[in-house]
Amino acid sequence: MKHIAAYMLLKLGGKSATADEVTAVITAAGGEADADAVAKLVADLEGKNVDELLASGMDLIKDIKMGGGGGGGAAAAGGDAAEEKEEEKPEEEEMDMGGAMDMFGGEEGTGDY
Repeated sequence: MKHIAAYMLLKLGGKSATADEVTAVITAAGGEADADAVAKLVADLEGKNVDELLASGMDLIKDIKMGGGGGGGAAAAGGDAAEEKEEEKPEEEEMDMGGAMDMFGGEEGTGDY
């Protein structure tokens, strides 16, 4: 993923995104580039318009239904939902504002805004 991200950053910056440039971006960010993966990525994308590739990818995923769902996980794992423990919520501590202070730390009613 870091190889693709570096490639895209270079393209957004108007660069040609050669293997050396992709490797330099990853190295500058403190990562280590896999020379074989970089070479394959650059070769696979050579001569292709990145904007068109992104647009065609969006067309492919536009029909994917993003649904809620959930549930069924405990039953599928052989557990019983009634056996699950509810997480205890920590009690919120109330702050004593001292009565004479406004929310900005000054005395109430002084008009210093």
